[in-house]
Amino acid sequence: MAERQQRRTAGGAGVVAGLVAVVLAGGSGCAGGGGGGADGRPAVQDLHLAADRLVRAGSSKARTSMEMATGGTRVTIRGEGVYDYRRQLGQLKVLLPQDPAGQSEHRPITELLAPGALFMKNRGAGVPADKWVRVDTASMTDGNLVTGGATDPFVAAELLRGARTATYVGRTEVAGTAVRHYRGTADLVVAAADASTGNRAALGAAAKGFATARVPFDVYLDDEGRIRKVRHRFSFVNGQQKGTVAVASTTLLYDFGAPVDVRLPDDGDIYAGKIAEG
Repeated sequence: MAERQQRRTAGGAGVVAGLVAVVLAGGSGCAGGGGGGADGRPAVQDLHLAADRLVRAGSSKARTSMEMATGGTRVTIRGEGVYDYRRQLGQLKVLLPQDPAGQSEHRPITELLAPGALFMKNRGAGVPADKWVRVDTASMTDGNLVTGGATDPFVAAELLRGARTATYVGRTEVAGTAVRHYRGTADLVVAAADASTGNRAALGAAAKGFATARVPFDVYLDDEGRIRKVRHRFSFVNGQQKGTVAVASTTLLYDFGAPVDVRLPDDGDIYAGKIAEG
């Protein structure tokens, strides 16, 4: 399995780039450190420990949303699934929005998340229905924080290891759970240096690929220090329209300890041919 995770499949980068590109292209031109942590700890220290607390929690269910604004259009990609933080394996069903005219629907895309790799089914013209496309996340200019349509929940947590400033906003609730709300800015370079081995290269790629390595965030921790909700705001250059695209990625975690059975595809189930983009 480890060997499969390290192997790069030809043509994979193009299909992932197309996942967000098809949304942006389709919608173009249409209207549309301060504070304290738990037990008196500094806020940034609480955030640096958030990923480790998810590992101790073991697993959870997850919902994701990715909002993009470009050319006066705002679109949202949604996902839902489960994640095993100890194995760093997850599965999401990702749903692209309707075309601007609302006349066509995209099939849900199944994504398997693994350290250093993204596997997708139902994405890419010419790919047989029973085959997966594999992409090396370190080969992507954003480390798959954006272009896969959903941010890996554990990567989203590890990005907080790069928190440089954070302010304790106050107590509130997320889905009926009491939480502490923090707001701050993370540095992708610092996050990459402190990340787990499996996510270090992807976050390093993102630090170089985004318009800025500084990532504003809002995060909500429960009384056990686990992330219940985190929202990152990314900025990257859209080559198609030669402008900057604002992307807000939100991850909601719940039902900790939920059973997770994620199995990565066998080599024979991975498509190695050319992927048509867009």
